[in-house]
Amino acid sequence: MQEIELRFLIPPARLKGLMRQAKVKSSQVTQLAAHYYDTPDQQLAQAGIGLRIRKEGNNWVQTIKARGDGIAARLEHNTTLDHEHVQAMLNNNALMPDLTIYKDTAIAPALAKFKLKKLAKNLTRQYVTDVERTTRLLVDDKNYKNESSIEVAYDHGKIIHGKDDTQRQAIKEIEFELVSGDLDFLFATAKTWCKRYKLCLSTVTKAERGGLLITEQAYSPAVSANLSQLEVHKDSSRPTFIRAVVNNCLLQILPNSSAIAEGSEDDDHILQLRIGIQRLQSALKAFNNFSDQLNPEWSVILKQTATLLDEYREVAYLAHTVQPKLEQQGAPTVDWSAELKNIKVSPIDAVQANDFQLTLLELIAFSMSDPSTEAQADKLAIDKLTKILSKHHTKLLEAEHNLDDLDIDNAGDVSSNSNDEQKAQHKLHNHLNSHLKSLRYISEFAAPLYSKKQSKRWIKRLAKAQKALGQYLDNLHHKDYYLQKSATEPNALYGAGWFAATLVKREKRYQKRLEKPRSSTTFW
Repeated sequence: MQEIELRFLIPPARLKGLMRQAKVKSSQVTQLAAHYYDTPDQQLAQAGIGLRIRKEGNNWVQTIKARGDGIAARLEHNTTLDHEHVQAMLNNNALMPDLTIYKDTAIAPALAKFKLKKLAKNLTRQYVTDVERTTRLLVDDKNYKNESSIEVAYDHGKIIHGKDDTQRQAIKEIEFELVSGDLDFLFATAKTWCKRYKLCLSTVTKAERGGLLITEQAYSPAVSANLSQLEVHKDSSRPTFIRAVVNNCLLQILPNSSAIAEGSEDDDHILQLRIGIQRLQSALKAFNNFSDQLNPEWSVILKQTATLLDEYREVAYLAHTVQPKLEQQGAPTVDWSAELKNIKVSPIDAVQANDFQLTLLELIAFSMSDPSTEAQADKLAIDKLTKILSKHHTKLLEAEHNLDDLDIDNAGDVSSNSNDEQKAQHKLHNHLNSHLKSLRYISEFAAPLYSKKQSKRWIKRLAKAQKALGQYLDNLHHKDYYLQKSATEPNALYGAGWFAATLVKREKRYQKRLEKPRSSTTFW
């Protein structure tokens, strides 16, 4: 069985209003006491598997969940246990799950890499949850031919450490689960509630929260792009291809945005969310005619969010990472707190913004929608990819050529260091960096449809060139920030001089790195 659900965090200011909708006459309130199991080294959690025994009313139910085939989909297997047997285990403080029941079930592939007998011996109770669940059923009575229904569940309670019940974490979340019918009704309902109560999507399950509690972590680690999860092949149609690409980008975006929505200001979360958005922006622009269901407004909201994240990250990175490293090398102290305070929109504000959350919902819905209903369902992606890759490759070469021309024009010109000249050079560098990133991301998305050996070598060279150019641009930006800061704080001159001294070396490095993809045979 595959469950399809959307989970949201609730802003405290909206909780009372939401509860009036959740607790209606027809709603039901259930006490849920659950025991969660894993090995001491968290083998199940690392595999994306949650295993629990939970009391649901008068019944004890053993449940296992694993990753499904969509962003909002998870495989789930439930078994009602013998009440007397469970009570006997509880009396002896020996309540343990039975793994033998999963043989020859749909969940079996998720456990294939484990030796179940060995796994069963190593299982321990990691944590317990004590939750009051309020549920109500919503039915789409407008569509009589294919009636759809959703269960709305508001959970309020706590997670308790399995070995130290003084360690606890509060739970306040709402879930929308498709019971029957169409996905469209699930997403339409979720969007309505999201607009009304400013809800924020969360990928953090109770099992994950429990794992964080016992490992004493506030948030899960940042998630980077994982191209092994990109499910495309030579026979992929254009609508199928773009959905798979969007799905792959969301697998990076959603966990990082979830952490930030809960309050993380960790640079890794912000960086990986920013990269995920860049990848998605590149895909939506390059493959914009692969589907009739792409909404041009998505790119507008994504760009807006990315800009806000960039504005915060640049200053925060200087304050929390760059400045401490400079001070380790003998630099004087520079205080960036005023610049941080002047940033009007924090990462949590950018991510919690309703238009961004609604855009994420629409992107998830698109990635899970049926590609076979589109007009281009019979057209292969690979027939168009070669032209797209060649076009972006040409743009990259043109950007390199324009920068080379500017450098030649400035050779021996005493005015080449003027502000106007520097601005022109910065603009061309950023233009080159933008084309380099786009070509890299598009190449990564297209690679599974071409020769693995050639595409791997090409992408590796692009990635090295992008990294080298990125480091050059970072140093350039750091120099400018410190130079501007020196107008009010003379200590900042040290940083400005230090980064200025690195630029020549960084420039030579990125130019050398660019030579390889420039002179290499393309893989398409």
